[in-house]
Amino acid sequence: MATTHLRTEEVTFVRGGDRIKAYGAWLRRDERSPAVILIPDVRGLTEHYRDIARRLAAEGFFALAVDLYSREGAPDLPTVEAALTWMRQLDDRRVLADIDCAVRFLCIRPEVRARSIGITGFCMGGQYALMAACSVPNLAACVSFYGMLRYVEKTELKPESPLDMVPRLNCPYLGLFGEDDLLIPRADVKELESILRRCGKTFQTKTYPGAGHAFFNDARPEAYRPEAAKDAWARAITFFRTQFNAK
Repeated sequence: MATTHLRTEEVTFVRGGDRIKAYGAWLRRDERSPAVILIPDVRGLTEHYRDIARRLAAEGFFALAVDLYSREGAPDLPTVEAALTWMRQLDDRRVLADIDCAVRFLCIRPEVRARSIGITGFCMGGQYALMAACSVPNLAACVSFYGMLRYVEKTELKPESPLDMVPRLNCPYLGLFGEDDLLIPRADVKELESILRRCGKTFQTKTYPGAGHAFFNDARPEAYRPEAAKDAWARAITFFRTQFNAK
C-alpha cells in the first residue's frame, strides 16, 4: 500500500487532569479505518516505535503509539537490571487506565471505525497489551510481541500477573515469542496456552527458534532476527485484518 498520503501528528488526550502524549499515523482516506494502539517497550516512545506506527498506518490502520511516560519523561535505563527495577515500580493500574483512555480517544476520532480498535505492544508493551485485552473494554484484537507473562512477586503496584488475568481475555489474541527468550520461559508460554485453551478463548501463538527477546527490534542488531521479524509482522497484520474484517 502506498504511503504518499501518510499523515502523522503529535496528539494528546486527557485523563484525570493529566495530558497523555501519543504519536498518531494514518492514511488519508474517505472511509473510517480500523485502529491499533501501540504500546512501546520499557524505554518508551522512541523513534523505533514511531516507525512501527507508520508501518501500521501504511497497512491501512490508524496507529496510535502511546507515551506511557507522559508525566515523568522517559527513564534513563543503562542496564537490564535498571530496566527490570523500573518496570517493578510502574503502577499497572495507571498504565491500564491510560490505555483505556486511549481507546476512548480513538472511539471519537472521525478517522476511526470505533468497533475495530486493536492493541499491540513489544516487551513491556506486549505485556500491557495482553493485560489491556483482559481488562479494557472495546478492544477487538490483541497482538503481543514477546510480552512477559509472570511476575516474580506481586505487590500493590503489581496485584496480578498477566497469567492471572488471562481467563478474562475479552478479544482474540496472538502471542509472538522467541524460543531463546531469557525473560519469558517456554513453560510460561505453555501455561498461557493451557489457560487460554481451557477457558475457550480465541487465540494463536507462534514461537520462533533461534530468536530471543526483542527479535523484532531492527534498532538493536544484536537482538534482531530478520526472518522471524518478517514472519511475525505478516502474522500480526493478517490477524488484525481478519479480526477487523478489513480489506
